[in-house]
Amino acid sequence: MNGRDDDTPGQRATTAADGIGPGVESQQGVEPAHAEPSQARPDQAGRRPVEGAPVRNGPGPGGDIVLEGRGITRDYHVSGGFFGGRKTVHAVRGVDFSVARGKTLAIVGESGCGKSTLARIITLIDPPTTGTLLIEGRPVQISGGRPPRDLRSRVQIVFQNPHGSLNPRQKIGNVLMEPLELNTDLPAAERRDRARGMLEKVGLLPEHFDRYPHMFSGGQRQRIAIARALMVNPAILVLDEPVSALDLSVQAQVLNLLADLQKEFGLTYVFISHDLSVVRHIADDVMVMLRGEVVERGSRDAVFADPQHAYTRTLFAATPVTNLDAIRARVERKASRRRAMQEQVASR
Repeated sequence: MNGRDDDTPGQRATTAADGIGPGVESQQGVEPAHAEPSQARPDQAGRRPVEGAPVRNGPGPGGDIVLEGRGITRDYHVSGGFFGGRKTVHAVRGVDFSVARGKTLAIVGESGCGKSTLARIITLIDPPTTGTLLIEGRPVQISGGRPPRDLRSRVQIVFQNPHGSLNPRQKIGNVLMEPLELNTDLPAAERRDRARGMLEKVGLLPEHFDRYPHMFSGGQRQRIAIARALMVNPAILVLDEPVSALDLSVQAQVLNLLADLQKEFGLTYVFISHDLSVVRHIADDVMVMLRGEVVERGSRDAVFADPQHAYTRTLFAATPVTNLDAIRARVERKASRRRAMQEQVASR
């Protein structure tokens, strides 16, 4: 069950549960803007309407909504150079979304479209410039300081790089017990028991408790990162490209693990990915972002079967497709060119 893959170097990240700073890489040379909210642009032709709750396979508007965003915006002030003055970057523009308990919302889009910025807002790392974020029906406001401890534990994040998200100087047991130490009053013996139990939940062995991160494969380290996120019993798990750094065989194992954990603990996932094949496998609903805006959203089946926005169609068309007939035809064309070149050389 434990896959092997190459280690990927990365920068250490910390979680919101640790009560420390951002785990997602911050934008350099920018300041958050709170005084100049951005306005969402009107719908473009061909866009699927984005007002209200998205179409979903699970509960409708009357269902158990665990996570909801209303008009979320995030602006940054950046320097325009020596003569340019200051400019405002609208990273997220008037985004509305909601996710029902036990469901998975996938957020897709090109780099720079605002996915990771929205993830920082959901995980209480950054406050929105304007708009409202609700977790289990409770409005969240963190612009005046750190969120309460009980609220921090309800949302956790798993980062893309499993090597960079773990402290190389900490044994795995301490990595898992640290969120409990910061967010609960449990005695040390109970924290240790829970950490050992969580290792087994993610498919690792009890003897891994006293090992260091460098002793594990990339897939095993991502299992450890998932275990750490689950230690404080969250309701929502934000998965920021959780399998993109892993081999294909290990990706399948980790995705199956996530599906099993979601069923067992009733978790709600926000899944950020560039890989549409992975999104199609794991998502219940899909939200497509472009330049900070939501251009299309709906159930997975509806969006993949009949994308309405031109950008969504372009995104799908750019996804590599494994077509055996096309591969055979390409190989045959190369072989024909090679034979033709050999015949030309022989005729000289």
